[in-house]
Amino acid sequence: MSEPIDEHFTRTVQALSSSRGTGNSASDLPFLDLFDAQLGSRHVDLIARELGSRGQGFYSIGSSGHEGNAAVAVALRPTDPALLHYRSGAFYIARARQVTGTNPLLDMTLGIAAATDEPISGGRHKVFGNAQLSIIPLTSTIASHLPRAVGLALGMQRAAKLGLPSPWPKDAIVLCGFGDASANHSTALGALNAARHCAYQRLPLPVLFVCEDNGIGISVRTPPGWIEEAHSGAGMKYFSADATDLTSVVPIAAEAAAWVRTNRAPAFLHLRTVRLMGHAGSDVESAYRTPGEITADYSLDPLVKTASLLVSQGILTPAEVLERYEAKRTEVRAAAGTAVSRPKLTSAKEIMAPLTTSTVDAPFVPVSGTLAQGINQALTGILSSDPGALVFGEDVGRKGGVYGVTRGLHKKFGSARVFDTVLDEQSILGTALGTSLVGFLPIPEIQYLAYVHNALDQIRGEASTMRFFSNDQYRNPMIVRIAGLSYQKGFGGHFHNDNSIAALRDIPGVVIAAPARADDAAAMLYTCAAAARTDGQVCVFLEPIALYHTRDLYEPGDNGWLASSSESAPLGTARIYGSGKDLTIVSFANGVPMSLRVARRLAAQGINARVLDLRWLSPLPVADLLTHAGETGRVLVADETRRTGGVSEGVFTALLDGGYRGALRRVTSEDCFIPLGPAANHVLLDEDAIEKAALDLVTG
Repeated sequence: MSEPIDEHFTRTVQALSSSRGTGNSASDLPFLDLFDAQLGSRHVDLIARELGSRGQGFYSIGSSGHEGNAAVAVALRPTDPALLHYRSGAFYIARARQVTGTNPLLDMTLGIAAATDEPISGGRHKVFGNAQLSIIPLTSTIASHLPRAVGLALGMQRAAKLGLPSPWPKDAIVLCGFGDASANHSTALGALNAARHCAYQRLPLPVLFVCEDNGIGISVRTPPGWIEEAHSGAGMKYFSADATDLTSVVPIAAEAAAWVRTNRAPAFLHLRTVRLMGHAGSDVESAYRTPGEITADYSLDPLVKTASLLVSQGILTPAEVLERYEAKRTEVRAAAGTAVSRPKLTSAKEIMAPLTTSTVDAPFVPVSGTLAQGINQALTGILSSDPGALVFGEDVGRKGGVYGVTRGLHKKFGSARVFDTVLDEQSILGTALGTSLVGFLPIPEIQYLAYVHNALDQIRGEASTMRFFSNDQYRNPMIVRIAGLSYQKGFGGHFHNDNSIAALRDIPGVVIAAPARADDAAAMLYTCAAAARTDGQVCVFLEPIALYHTRDLYEPGDNGWLASSSESAPLGTARIYGSGKDLTIVSFANGVPMSLRVARRLAAQGINARVLDLRWLSPLPVADLLTHAGETGRVLVADETRRTGGVSEGVFTALLDGGYRGALRRVTSEDCFIPLGPAANHVLLDEDAIEKAALDLVTG
C-alpha cells in the first residue's frame, strides 16, 4: 500500500513546468548530490514501513520532512564526529558520499532488518552510526547524548592542549543533532548550559548543536517561535534556516560550521523542518491531527521543494526528476532485499559479546593510611602512570573534595587534568562520556550517592550501552567515583546517607566496586583502571563515606582499619578474614568492620566465624561465595542496603543458583529513607542485629 506523501510527490512533480536550459549547470551547484541523498532517505522510510508490515523490518521512525539535514553533512567534514538526531537519514547518506567504499542505503536497511552485518550495532539496534564515517551511535531519543557531545568537544581541545593523540583532527568540530521536543528535556538544557558556561569563560568548545524543529513531539505541539525564543541570544551564537529549502539551509549550515571551526566555540543551528508520515510506523497521526493539518504539511515537503528548484533552474525536467525518484526506489528495494536475507543474531552469547570483560592484570603500589588516603594515593598513581587520566567533579580541584579525598591532586597535576565542573551530575558524567571517546580515562566524582539518580540515564542509557550498540567499535571507559552509603552518625539525612544501589546493580556490563578499607580501595582502583583501559569498562566506584577517615577497628587507638596488605584485588574476587568453621558472614563496605567486631564477640561465646568481604557488587565474587559458604554450611548476609532490592537478594540468588543448600539468613537495613539525627539508628543495620542473627543461625 503506497503512502499519500509518495503519491503527492509524483502528482506535484508531474504538474511542474520544465525550464530546460534557463538555469545554472548541475556542476555549479550541490543540489543534485543533495537531492540524491534526500531521495535515498525518503525511500528508506517507505521501505521500512513495507518491511514492517511483512514482519521483516523492526524500526520505522523515519526522516521524512527532515531531509534538509543533508546540507549540514556537506557543510562538515567526514572527520568531524557526529551524534545525530534520529531523523538524520539524509545526513547519513550525504556524509557517506564523502567517504569511498561505503553503501549507506544498505547500511540503513540492514539496521531496519536487524542484520548482523549492519556496520555499527551488528543487528542489536537501529541507530545512525558508523565508525568509518565518524558517526557515533546514540542509544536514546531524549537528548541524553547532548552532555556527551559537550564532553567530546572539551576532550578534543584538552587532548590538543596536553599533546595527546586524538581520533580526530585538531580542527575538527562536534555535530550534535536533536529535535524540538527533546530541546525541552532537562538533559538538553543542562548540556546547553554547560556549553554556554564554557563559552562565557572563553574555554574552547567546538560543538555545533543542531535543533531540527518540526513543531511536534509525537503528539505534543511545540509552540511556534519557542525554540528561537529560548535559544537565540542566550549566550551562544545562533543561526536559523529553513531546512525544507536548500537555498536557505545550504549557506546557513556552511556559515554555522565555519564559525564553530574558526572560533572553537559552541553554536546553535535552528533548522525549521516538517514531520511527514507521523512519528513512526505505529503512530496513528489522525488521532491527534486533522486531515487538513496533515495534508497542509505536504506543501513543505523538502523533496518537492528541491525538485521544484531543480526544474526551475533547468537542471532537470519533471520527467527526469521522476525517473531519478523511481530509480532510487528500485535501488533501495534492492538494498532491502539484500538486508532481509542477511543473518540475524541467534544466541545470547553472540548478542552479549560486546559486554564481555576479560581478566586483566592490574599493577598495584602499596598504600598506607585510611580509606581516603588510600584512594588519594591510588589516584596519584593512576594520574602519574596514565597521561590520559582525568579527575573532575564538584569541588575536587583546589578544595580537594568535600572529604579531602582528592587533596593535592590539582596542585600536582594541574587544572588541565584535575578540575572542578558545574554543579550538574548530567554534565559531569557527560564530560566523562565525551572525553573517553577522545582517548582519556575519565575519573569523575559524584559528590553523594543520592545525587547520581539525578543523572542515572547517563550511566544506564549512555555509558553502559555504547559497547553494546556499537558492537565494541566505540568505548567509553571510565571510573565513576561516588561517595555514599550511611553511618555518618545521623548527619545530613537521606541525601548524604543514601543506601540504595538497586538502580545501578542491574545495568549490564557495569562494574560496581565497594571497598571497605584503604588497601582494597587502592587495589580495586588499579583494577578498574586496567579494566577500563583494556576493555572499555564502565566502573562505578562506591566509597563508604563513614569509613573515609576511620583508623580503628576494635578499640580506640588500635589503628586496626589502616592499610595492612599489598595484595591486588582482581575483578570479582572477595577478601576473606579468618577461617572459622561455624559460620560465614558475608558483607561489604560499612558492614565489614561491623561483622568483624561481631565475629570477635562470637568467638568469645565459642562460635568461630569467618567474614567474607564481597568487595565487588557487580560482578559478585560467586566462586569465593560458594567456596566459603560450602566450608561452613551456614551463611549470614549482613547487608547495609535496603531489604527490598538490596545486595543480599543478589547474594542469595547467586548461592542458590550455584547449588548451595546450607543454612542461609540475612539481616538488612529497613525499606526506608535515612532520617536525620539519631533516628537513623532505628532503620540501619547494626551490630546487635548481626550478632543476634548469627547466634540464631548457629544455635537455633
